[in-house]
Amino acid sequence: MAEERLQKIISQAGIASRRAAEKMILEGRVRVDGKVVRELGTKVNPAAYTISVDGRPLKGEEQHVYLLLNKPKGYLSTAKDDRGRCTVLDLLPEVKERVYPVGRLDNNTEGLLL
Repeated sequence: MAEERLQKIISQAGIASRRAAEKMILEGRVRVDGKVVRELGTKVNPAAYTISVDGRPLKGEEQHVYLLLNKPKGYLSTAKDDRGRCTVLDLLPEVKERVYPVGRLDNNTEGLLL
């Protein structure tokens, strides 16, 4: 396996988005082989190093599950909303995997999302 940027590895493991992973790195919450890494753009080979976030080792790349959802009116096509409005994730409380809505439909529009 080739070297990849640390924030990408963290994102692929399902811990956080790349932007949130960058923030974790800057905050000193990420370690590679026990050493704190604070430099963005650091590249590592995840197969050759132990990477941990907040003291917990990464488990590797998350498995992908694809869902089709018929979005009803009144839900936002996003994972979270800073104003507390209902999102499509509110329709999937039993799904334990991290969900990334693909496709954008207006709040008052219904239709198929992946």
